[in-house]
Amino acid sequence: MASDQPSASASAVRALERLGSLSLRQVSMDDLLQTIADLAKTVLPGNPEASVTLLVKDHPTTVASTGELATDLDEAQYDRGHGPCLHAARTGELTEITDMRTDSRWPDYTPQAVEHGALSSLSVPLAIDDDEQVAGALNVYARRPHAFDEDSQTAATRFGPYAAVAAGNLHAYLSARDRADDLQAALQTRGVIDQAKGILMDRHKLTADQAFQVLAQMSMKANRKLHAIADDLVHTGELPPGSWFSGTS
Repeated sequence: MASDQPSASASAVRALERLGSLSLRQVSMDDLLQTIADLAKTVLPGNPEASVTLLVKDHPTTVASTGELATDLDEAQYDRGHGPCLHAARTGELTEITDMRTDSRWPDYTPQAVEHGALSSLSVPLAIDDDEQVAGALNVYARRPHAFDEDSQTAATRFGPYAAVAAGNLHAYLSARDRADDLQAALQTRGVIDQAKGILMDRHKLTADQAFQVLAQMSMKANRKLHAIADDLVHTGELPPGSWFSGTS
């Protein structure tokens, strides 16, 4: 990280604590996604703009954005059918462009990004629902090259589980306009995750963000949806076998 960002790591921790303190039952999915994008813009280097892409059956939509730069570059990729944010969403790979002027992977996209003032970008994949072909990405577009060091990538990645839960529930809401049972299921999912966070916070003296990160880590390790891990904990009082942890990163 550049020398003008000495407190970025501390800022990211504070931002994650803020996210962890939000009740998924009391904040709308749109508001949560916008908060995630706003916090990513605030704490990451390179004077960035951020967005969240929701990819449903390979149809992309920007569901949160901090400004025209992020929205325009998202849409430039959607028009072409490829680019770093779509690659991250489709493959589940963290996708970084360190310098738009020299990267050769998307030669019809990067010159347009440079024209708009973005010289590097980072797209964090969001695992949402493989069964329904729903994925996403948290995208950060920086106005300088080589904006993201290892600490920045780690901070951005830790926003991912929050964005995945919010984007997944937003999709459930949008899909449930005529299906009350699915809408109720989405509401219950949010409540179960909050309950599971509370159990971990009380039992292991964790912060809200640490509790959420434990659930996210167990979800990735077990290759199961985060709400399923939370539901098991709420109903059995236990995390999956082999998932004992000694803390959070």
